[in-house]
Amino acid sequence: MLNKYIYPSQRQAIQAFSFLDFSFRFLFLLVLPIFFFSNINAQIAVGAEKMNEYLPLLKNKKVSLVVNQTSMVKGSHLVDTLLKRKVKLINIFAPEHGFRGDHSAGEKVKSGIDATTKLQIISLYGKNKKPTEAQLAKCDVVIFDIQDVGARFYTYISTLHYVMEACSESHKMLIILDRPNPNGYYVDGPILDTAYRSFVGMHPVPIVHGLTIGEYAQMINGERWLKDSLQCKLQIVKCDRYTHDQLYRLPIKPSPNLPTSEAIFLYPSLCLFEGTNVSLGRGTYKPFECLGKPGNSIGDYNFIPMNMPGIAEKPPFQDTLCRGFLLSEYANNLMYFDMKINLYWLIELYKVEKDKSTFFNLFFDKLAGTSKLRKQIVEGKSEEDIRQSWQEGLQKYNQIRKKYLLYRDFTGKPWIYE
Repeated sequence: MLNKYIYPSQRQAIQAFSFLDFSFRFLFLLVLPIFFFSNINAQIAVGAEKMNEYLPLLKNKKVSLVVNQTSMVKGSHLVDTLLKRKVKLINIFAPEHGFRGDHSAGEKVKSGIDATTKLQIISLYGKNKKPTEAQLAKCDVVIFDIQDVGARFYTYISTLHYVMEACSESHKMLIILDRPNPNGYYVDGPILDTAYRSFVGMHPVPIVHGLTIGEYAQMINGERWLKDSLQCKLQIVKCDRYTHDQLYRLPIKPSPNLPTSEAIFLYPSLCLFEGTNVSLGRGTYKPFECLGKPGNSIGDYNFIPMNMPGIAEKPPFQDTLCRGFLLSEYANNLMYFDMKINLYWLIELYKVEKDKSTFFNLFFDKLAGTSKLRKQIVEGKSEEDIRQSWQEGLQKYNQIRKKYLLYRDFTGKPWIYE
């Protein structure tokens, strides 16, 4: 029997297939991710692969790059690809997790010289979140090529904001090499209240914004969210054969603690636990695929967080047995049918918390983008009531979002590939 705490929506999803023989349903759910991911990924061409569109823009230009380990061009890093084509590279700007993606969450990213390319690397995570005029002085154009995961609190879109602002102030063109959004097939969550603006949420958008990096950049410009309503000169190189109703498996992990598609699909729901006293699996081989804490009274999955240099430095509850839930199967087979943030685990774990005054920490409201969600959970509101309170904001946001779409929007059935 399925554990009700682990698979709260599995029953509804399986009921949708009640006309099928049970064994066939099981086989269908097993092969669904493999079939769709393998077919869709093979057909999509990311912006970085369309060199015929952006190489002419780099001719006789000095170029700065905002890149990390995800900036690949058919097996070759964008930096290496451009160097082979004799493009004059000036420096590399690195976001959270660093140029090589080997820094854990929140770990300081240092500037320095890349051992392989000998290019200067400038950190954009820490005190210096925005390129300075001096750092951009020697370049003519900036390229931004980083894989996002479509959640407001994932800091790459905050880095995008500051890069756009710096380019605007320094009168530099910004070329964005677009990539698919693995969570781009739905929009959900509370809209950020700008009173809670921070590096994990800079704009009045929902937790799941449903945009690619290129589309998001257009929204930043169009809604005049840059300082003093500045406008950044953008050139977006679109993906080919991508739409928002497709499921996309990232070929390279975008950060150390999102190593799988299951973790990426669960991330918008589980990252809120960073603002609680619950572990979301940092320091295990299933980060963002499990939940738990010492002394927890529900769930049948046990794990012990460990110190993992470059992945999870001193994780919560290090070397301590935690009890909770493993959510990988839910994500791998049924996340596609929900198309929403799942609040079930957050609500249920709060209900069984013995000392409720310690459940939330100050970071929760920044992640949620509002204090209202925390207060609703404390008041015992149902998930349905909480979700209903988001609807007016989501409706307004969706009207804004439509103006900036570069790709066909989702139809409500992301698992159908047309």
